[in-house]
Amino acid sequence: MLCSCRAEVGLVFTLSTAMEQNIFLLPCAASPECSGGKQSPHLFQFHEDGFLVLEHFFTTEECDSMRSQIQRIIAEMEVPPHCRTEFSTKEKEQLQAQGSSDYFLTSGDKIRFFFEKGVLDERGNFLIPKEKSVSKIGHALHAYDPVFKQVTHSSKVQELGRKLGLERPVVVQSMYIFKQPGIGGEVTPHQDATFLYTEPLGRILGFWIALEDATQENGCLWFIPGSHTRGITRRMVRAASGSSTCVEFVGSDPAYDDNQFIPLPISKGGLILIHGEVVHKSELNGSESSRHAFTFHVMEAKDTSWSKENWLQPTPELPFPSLYT
Repeated sequence: MLCSCRAEVGLVFTLSTAMEQNIFLLPCAASPECSGGKQSPHLFQFHEDGFLVLEHFFTTEECDSMRSQIQRIIAEMEVPPHCRTEFSTKEKEQLQAQGSSDYFLTSGDKIRFFFEKGVLDERGNFLIPKEKSVSKIGHALHAYDPVFKQVTHSSKVQELGRKLGLERPVVVQSMYIFKQPGIGGEVTPHQDATFLYTEPLGRILGFWIALEDATQENGCLWFIPGSHTRGITRRMVRAASGSSTCVEFVGSDPAYDDNQFIPLPISKGGLILIHGEVVHKSELNGSESSRHAFTFHVMEAKDTSWSKENWLQPTPELPFPSLYT
């Protein structure tokens, strides 16, 4: 059952064009990388495509530090069987698993664990070693773990934010994604703003850090260039009280043409900037190699409203922290 305000949602998130309201499509003069009316090639490419690859942004040592830290976190992992949730991006499975789980809905200010499909028995017991079963860890590593906090707020990330023209960026969530060898699940085509909705649109930016080489074989990201200028047509929102699930989807995505997607393989230490409305996906990892990544999302908070219908909400314990320190 939809809330009374839901009937207006479609108008809100389809009428706004990215060129009118998009902080990341500002004229060149808004960016420190512009000089004499000329825009840097990197910024121009990002504005054109909705994504940008920056190879070797992080060092091998920084990547290895994050991987070592996540192994320590997994070693101490304690998730009661009844809270163990399989992660999926397919809508029906998403609503059945995360959508019916308070464990997911209240994870915005915690470090919680989500598992690959098929690794748990009917009682929630592991069928394979737990370290090989985890799909992702989210959603507050950036706030509560010292290694990931340092990376998120590193001087080079802050400098990049300023070059992009961000004035009051806040960090809304973070995730460590494993893409386990052989079983790392497909991530279906989506836009991050479907889940992290703002008014106006165009205020969400993803930072995706490759902690291992990401290839077509082990499940690199794929994008539709330029798709960030078309708005969004689907949202995941908190369900009305008394609903059978905690969240529900409003609207639907169009059918995407696979031929429009291009792969973005990237080396260990590389960074992909992801506009909140660009369409992207990744395929099942059928290879023998994992594809670890750390990702976090920021919102330009200046003149921006975070939707109270989003599944993720700031809490008294963890208001969205500023990216700039």
